[in-house]
Amino acid sequence: MQQASIPTTSRAAPLRFSFPNGGRSGTSFKPEHLPSILAEGSRTGFFEVHAENYMGAGGPPHRALERLRRDHTLSIHGVCMSIGGAQPLDRTHLARFRDLVARYQPALVSEHLAWSTHGDTFFNDLLPLPYTEGTLRSVCDHIDQVQEAICRPILLENPSTYLVFAESTMTETDFIREVARRTGCGLLLDINNVFVSATNLGFSASQYLSEFPLLKVGEIHLAGHASQNDGAGAPLMIDSHDRPVSNEVWALFEAVISEFGPVPTLIEWDSQVPVWSVLKAEAAAAHAILDRYQRMFSHGERHVA
Repeated sequence: MQQASIPTTSRAAPLRFSFPNGGRSGTSFKPEHLPSILAEGSRTGFFEVHAENYMGAGGPPHRALERLRRDHTLSIHGVCMSIGGAQPLDRTHLARFRDLVARYQPALVSEHLAWSTHGDTFFNDLLPLPYTEGTLRSVCDHIDQVQEAICRPILLENPSTYLVFAESTMTETDFIREVARRTGCGLLLDINNVFVSATNLGFSASQYLSEFPLLKVGEIHLAGHASQNDGAGAPLMIDSHDRPVSNEVWALFEAVISEFGPVPTLIEWDSQVPVWSVLKAEAAAAHAILDRYQRMFSHGERHVA
């Protein structure tokens, strides 16, 4: 397998934070919330940042993130690696991603099962891919390169989809299961993505989750979505990350946690960002579910499948 040649980096900072057994809730970090976060002084949750927002050498973004990291656990979430793309990974981007992970030593590192580049063109979208043996080999090769560069496993996120490919020869859950088996990566289960895809493509979200390799899940994402209609008047869900988590997604989340136990869970909110108290309340709702089932599992009232 041809690996991307990535130059060496300086010694990584010591890993100061990791997750205890069980789950905790967190939120997307928005710099405008930093004063409120610091004023509270709470250290029970965690914060996730998009890697591409911190790939510069310094400046205000890094000053804010360095201050946050002093007291809080971090998760780094890549959005532009184009792991599902047909062309080779961008070596410069991968090196910057590696350096960011080494600099902040996050508890979790994740990327998307999607593509966003073609030639020299970058699309500001996470685009779907056909589930074929050829795509599987390419995705696994890319994940191997990322994991070798950062010297740790990543979590791969399931996509939100709006179409299916006629050439696909396997289901999305079978594809994801095989990727995890071949590469040793973990999985990031985005339950809002499952609901969005199920609504748009007409399948059962609960059935999808029953077929998903949940024992490989190291993090869960919850987010809000926008409801529209397509050209034919049928419901169309958009993974918008601009509003509270829907009741349907909360119900799917609780069903997963009740069966498999608590998992670190993040509230994503990336546009029309509310004041900190609103985002914190969403995380508190997730924490209440995690905490309830943590007590049940601890007392043997439920059993992990």
